[in-house]
This record gives sequence, structure tokens and C-alpha cells, in this order.
Amino acid sequence: MIRRLLMSALIIAGLMTALLEGCGKDNGEEGLVKVRVGEVTRSLFYAPEYVAIAKDLFKEEGLQVELTTTFGGDKTMTALLTGGIDIALVGSETSIYVYQQGAEDTVINFAQLTQTDGTFLVSREAVDAFHWDQLQGSVFLGQRKGGMPQMAGEFTLKRHGIDPQKDLELIQNIEFANIPAAFASGTGDYVQLFEPQASIFEQEGKGQVVASFGVESGHLPYTVFMTKQSYIDANKETTQKFTNAIYKAQKWVEEHNAEEIADVVLPFFKDTDRAIAIKVIDRYKQQGSYASDPAVDEEEWNNLLDVMTTAGELTSRPAHEELVDNSFAEQAAD
Repeated sequence: MIRRLLMSALIIAGLMTALLEGCGKDNGEEGLVKVRVGEVTRSLFYAPEYVAIAKDLFKEEGLQVELTTTFGGDKTMTALLTGGIDIALVGSETSIYVYQQGAEDTVINFAQLTQTDGTFLVSREAVDAFHWDQLQGSVFLGQRKGGMPQMAGEFTLKRHGIDPQKDLELIQNIEFANIPAAFASGTGDYVQLFEPQASIFEQEGKGQVVASFGVESGHLPYTVFMTKQSYIDANKETTQKFTNAIYKAQKWVEEHNAEEIADVVLPFFKDTDRAIAIKVIDRYKQQGSYASDPAVDEEEWNNLLDVMTTAGELTSRPAHEELVDNSFAEQAAD
């Protein structure tokens, strides 16, 4: 599904190229350079992004970030390819899908934000000592096929000797936003959930977190800021300043505790309880989900390719240097 939508986006992008060429940069308030960013979802998983905005780290670099939540990898990449946004915050797998479709304007990963999967395995029943073989014969409510959560989930299951197509009943046809409600209404013995829903279910007695797919699947470029090569070519200084701000935010998050981080980012989450936010952020910090710098290293990239290969989503293995530009991250860290 995601690849069909990306193919349509590539066609639209090609038709729009002539219209977009030659357009000048849109300056924001007070002479700041405006950068339109589309995030795949609104999540505490992306805490450093909100820190960069809330603490004016982008403004320090002369940028005005216009943040939009684009709700889904396919929609986010479509917005990027058709010029609706300048920079996308989304999983690196989407840049690979675009590459596999033969895009002339390659999508480049230039600043990593998270370095593990962000989902957790939640059991409906309380478990004293969890073992992965307890999933044998169970009903497992997973994520959408082709997305990183699903691929990281299946990769983990297979590492523990579980064939997700044969050893359990795998449900993948429920929309991302409806998965928590489906589990709460009685569907599934286990569910793969992002925070804060996993912690909320624990608080409400609806489930228990028994494992982390982030820990199990290892480091990979899970959520990365990316843009078209043409944008980088035309806006190298802006791309560098953007990366500088992200690196400053990453160091701030690394140096502060969950309570301090929560107080900075909570204005972006009006309906989230502070105690839940603190628990979520601490959980992500403890398992090393927030990247400490923006570089996408080759080992992480190859782990991503292994995960995608296991899921049957790769037609070839694009080399690290084809879709990753670490020059901005390296300069930011100097």
C-alpha cells in the first residue's frame, strides 16, 4: 500500500517540478528562514524535536520551523515529494521505498532523531515472568504491513524462533489510530503499542508491558529528518543550521532528566498527564531510544536493511552513502 502511494507521489512530484523551480525561499517572521517540517505523528518519542522548538534552538540558528503532523509515512513522504513540506521526520524505510521506485530526486537522510523502535509488547493478562514462546498460538494485534513498527516486530519474533505467519494469529488490518481501541474492546491476547498508550493501559489495568521491540531489534535509523537532494543542493546553509539545532536539543535531552524534559514538551501534548509523560520519556531514555547525535552510522543502516529484508520489503540493499549524508551531523558535532 505504502509503495503504491509513493509511486503516485513520484508522478505528481514530477509534474510539479517545473512549477516549483525558481521559487525563492519563503522567509518567516523577523527575517528568519522558514522551514516547513512534516512529522509522521505527534509523539513523546520525538521529544528532542519539541525541545528544539520550545527552547528556541531553531531561532538561535536563524530558522522559523513550521511544524505539521502529517499522520502516516505515506502521507508524510507524499507531502515531501510534492513540495508541501521541506523536511520530513519519518522512518528511513520510506526513503528506501522512494529509491526503489526509481525517484530522480533522491530523498536523503541527514539527521537522525530516534535510534530504536518505539513500540512495546503489551499482554492482556498479567505476566510474572515473560518468555517469548508464550506468544505461540496467541492472537497478536500488530502494526501495519510495510511500516517499521511491523517490520521490527516481525524481526524480533523471528529472532525468538516464532514464525508470525504460522505460530500465531497475526492481525494487521486495523488502522494505526484504531489499534489501542481494538485491543481495549477485546481483540488480541497481545498488542504492539507505542507510548503513551502502553503506559496508559498499564495505569488503567488493561494490559502489561512485557517487552520492548526497541531493545530487541537493536539500533537502527528509526526516525530521521530527511529531504530531497534538490533541497539540500539549494539550501545547504539552512540544512546545516537545522541540524545544528537538532544536535543542541539532543544534548539537552541527554543531560536532563525525564521530569525536566516533560515540562518542556508538555505544551505539545495538551491531553497527556504529566506523570504518564515522565514515565514514557524515562522509558525511552533508559532504553536509549533518543539518538545522542544526528549521524546515521553504517552499522545502524545495515541493521535496518536486515530488518526490511527479513520482512520481504527490499528489492535491493541501497548502500549507506546513497541515501545518507552525515556531513551536516558531523559539522554540527564539531
